[in-house]
Amino acid sequence: MNRTQRHKTASVIAENRLSAIVRTQDESLAREAMQAAVAGGFRLVEFTLTTPNALGLIESFRGNADLTVGAGTVMSADQARQAVEAGAQFLVSPICDPEVLAAAALLDVPMIPGASTPTEMERAHRLGADFVKLFPAPAGGVNFVRAVLGPQPHLRIFPTSGVDPENFIDFLEAGCAGAGFVASLFTPEDMANSRFHAIEQRAEMIFQKLRTWLSARSSE
Repeated sequence: MNRTQRHKTASVIAENRLSAIVRTQDESLAREAMQAAVAGGFRLVEFTLTTPNALGLIESFRGNADLTVGAGTVMSADQARQAVEAGAQFLVSPICDPEVLAAAALLDVPMIPGASTPTEMERAHRLGADFVKLFPAPAGGVNFVRAVLGPQPHLRIFPTSGVDPENFIDFLEAGCAGAGFVASLFTPEDMANSRFHAIEQRAEMIFQKLRTWLSARSSE
């Protein structure tokens, strides 16, 4: 990678806004569920490293040039390197570990560490985070985001926990740079019963809402 790739990828993430994040103990289920999300419109996809053969799934989905593929639950510099070697284009973690952020910078990929308070988010930003994953979901959700961005508008907040098809537009309206869908996209019921068509339909509905919101904003 050249040294500008990180910023190019961060721009792609910001442009696409929404990511699909799969976490399961079944590799085949993860593959088929994510394929359904992609069929429904997602172009940012994330496989958590707690998923069996997550690195193989990352490598496989990188074969689709339309996708930007990330690794989630990255907890160490070694995991960061392994994920990028497998093809991960961005890294996500539930925590903010300076060593992982430093590794991501050397690997020239965007890093999205987790943080839950204004102080933690500011620390992540100063350590070089490209976005900040709001995790876990705070009490107040959208109002919390508005309160934080009032004095800290430079933060690029990317919530995942607590985001669902009904409230994600509210998070974007509050100033979030994007939002990630986990169990609200890949519901336990759909995953348990291999209802991939339902996942695809839910993804389609999410992107229809996004298009409607973006159209309304552009006409203001």
